Amino acid sequence: MTTHPCKLASVLLQYPTAALFEGLDDLDAAARSCPRGFGKALTGFLGWLRATPPDEVAQHYVETFDLRRRCALYLTYYRHGDTRRRGMAMLAFKAAYRAEGLAPTDTELPDYLPLVLEFAAASPRGEALLRPHRAELELLRTALHEAASPYALVADAVCGLLPGIGRREALLVARLREQGPPTEDVGLEPFAPPGYLTGQALPGDATTGLTPPGQSQPGGAAGPTSPGHVLGRKVAR
Repeated sequence: MTTHPCKLASVLLQYPTAALFEGLDDLDAAARSCPRGFGKALTGFLGWLRATPPDEVAQHYVETFDLRRRCALYLTYYRHGDTRRRGMAMLAFKAAYRAEGLAPTDTELPDYLPLVLEFAAASPRGEALLRPHRAELELLRTALHEAASPYALVADAVCGLLPGIGRREALLVARLREQGPPTEDVGLEPFAPPGYLTGQALPGDATTGLTPPGQSQPGGAAGPTSPGHVLGRKVAR
């Protein structure tokens, strides 16, 4: 079974549930089917998952992604922080999903990196969403390395799928590293129709995930190697 590299990265960057550890064999097989450089980085990360108690992995995940501003998994946060401009930036993500007849669940913001990676596995528009945020991904990758987090291996793999940063992006990275995300005492809602940004997901089941060979996922349930899905199926428009 061949798994899209972005789908595998999406699974590994979500909160580590019991299903993740139960599906490590399948995740290993999926990593081996990926391009060499990408698969090598993820194999190293999966080795850490195997060697570390699940509760320690969960604690590390929270300490890394929930408590460190510079390791946020929300792509627009690095450039816009919790400002009104960030709400406007997220509309581009929402519009891209809807253009493909897809919608994120209502439990995550549309710029959530695992969500964007899952979208990239389903549509070329996903990579088009990632490319303008190459600088933000570089900031995340660098911060994870500075924190000595094994999740840096996953960030390395994701950045390796995209072109390297150019001069303009390098300047942006340097500026954002020095200044950090901006702050503003306003909500995230942009000047848009109520419910557009945080509206309900469109009708449809969850996407299929990393399913062991020969097995299916009746009823659209998440498979044993996928801790949770963040996009709905294509729907009739």
